[in-house]
Amino acid sequence: MHMKRTADRLLGSDYHWSVLGAGRNQMPIAAMAAAMGGNVRVGLEDSLWLGPGKLAESNAAQVRHVRQIIEGLGLAVASPEEARETLALKGGDRVEF
Repeated sequence: MHMKRTADRLLGSDYHWSVLGAGRNQMPIAAMAAAMGGNVRVGLEDSLWLGPGKLAESNAAQVRHVRQIIEGLGLAVASPEEARETLALKGGDRVEF
């Protein structure tokens, strides 16, 4: 919360922010960030856990779980198109190889 308040003071409201939680606190930290209006990131590279005492079988399982948390907070998960627009990304269909 301190970092968010500091960023608001220094940057105003024209920025995007996200967090990742390493280890067993990945999901609680993701839930707090989402509730505060931030973006979240989960994955096995940050934590092997899905919940207390439960190993995640895949990144997809963690994504499904954090989606449930986000929607349980009454929030919506961005579509791929919305995420690309927010982050000013081209998308794979517009990249030359």
